[in-house]
Amino acid sequence: MNLQMIGCSHRDATLGIRQQLAFNAQRAREALAAWQSQFPHIELALISTCNRVELYAAATSEDDAPTADELRGALLDFRQIPRQDIEGQLVALTGWDVVRHLYRVAASLDSMVVGEPQILSQVKQAYQRAQEIGCAGPLLHELFQSALRTAKRVAGETSLHKHRVSLPSVAIADLAACVFETFDDKHVLVIGAGETADETLRYLRDAGQAQIHVVNRSDKRGQELAHKWSGTYHPWEQLWDQLVLADLAISTTSADERIVSANDFGQLVAPGRHQRPLFILDLAVPRDFEPRVGDSLGVYLYSLDDLDRACEQNRKARTAQVPSAERIVDQETGRFLAEINRRATAPVISGLREGFERPKAAELNRLFRRLPDLDATAKREIEQFADRLVNKMLHPPLESLRDAAKNGTPHGLLDAIKRLFHLED
Repeated sequence: MNLQMIGCSHRDATLGIRQQLAFNAQRAREALAAWQSQFPHIELALISTCNRVELYAAATSEDDAPTADELRGALLDFRQIPRQDIEGQLVALTGWDVVRHLYRVAASLDSMVVGEPQILSQVKQAYQRAQEIGCAGPLLHELFQSALRTAKRVAGETSLHKHRVSLPSVAIADLAACVFETFDDKHVLVIGAGETADETLRYLRDAGQAQIHVVNRSDKRGQELAHKWSGTYHPWEQLWDQLVLADLAISTTSADERIVSANDFGQLVAPGRHQRPLFILDLAVPRDFEPRVGDSLGVYLYSLDDLDRACEQNRKARTAQVPSAERIVDQETGRFLAEINRRATAPVISGLREGFERPKAAELNRLFRRLPDLDATAKREIEQFADRLVNKMLHPPLESLRDAAKNGTPHGLLDAIKRLFHLED
């Protein structure tokens, strides 16, 4: 099997380059179809996220495989990017390096935030897209399926994914969950409609079926966010009414000064709540809520400083899990390569045995015809002698093949044995 990967990630390319190379789902399909026509004898898959763009190629033989420069050219030409603009920012991997790299990507060990869960579904989608186009065959099927199995092992055998490190995930899963057993039917007020609000709602939706209410100064952006999450939009003037009704408030505005003072909260919100619990996530910089709002009865106010401390603790916990996850990746890489090499050597071993068995059988038949008076016992002794002789003669080349397959270097020996014993066919 010839495996190659051409691509870039946050580790080796600037954000500007990654944005130029990025593919949405439709463009990825178009690119795969174009590359399939350009390289009709290879299998292809494309992973494209905000942090990486990687083209994987697999071929059954060296003759069919394109060069790294050809793959690099195909990727850049489709995006109409001049070679000089990306000099030194594309990485090329081959062979077992491709296997180990994809395993680390799927297991989120190569992510900007190690352990983030989104990459696994993105790897799945990349493979499914390649299948739909018809450019993923048995080689990439085995590679991607084994990568997904590796990621599941890492998730199941380590606690890498249990320690959240993004602010919204920590806010919802580690802090808000301490107050609410479930988010089902909770009145959630989102103040602001930027990226942080959107990401926080994504984690919140994963945690339960909350009732989403959005308040924003810009009606258009607020309505778009509310619509995306099947929520309800309210104009800015209804902020205080919504704070009275809310169980959870998430504030993410970019206001230059606080929008809720302790005095306003005490006069406009607290009387209508009757000390009902209110969990407030103030994710804004500068703060949207005056810290003294958290002194009100029933109010749990957390700011970015609180979340940063929780994130740092989780980062340290994740770091401790990385060596265990890397060991799983190494184990699965070795297992994959051993299986691929076993499949490569199996036909040669079978052909070699057959090549010895045919003359053995022919010579036994000739001998028995020339010695027709041999009894059954004598014939059996002669057959066992021939079997032992063939097995002893086969033992050194077969043992060498098995050792080479385990060590991942069988191809040179395979070629030599094929030529030596005329097994090319």
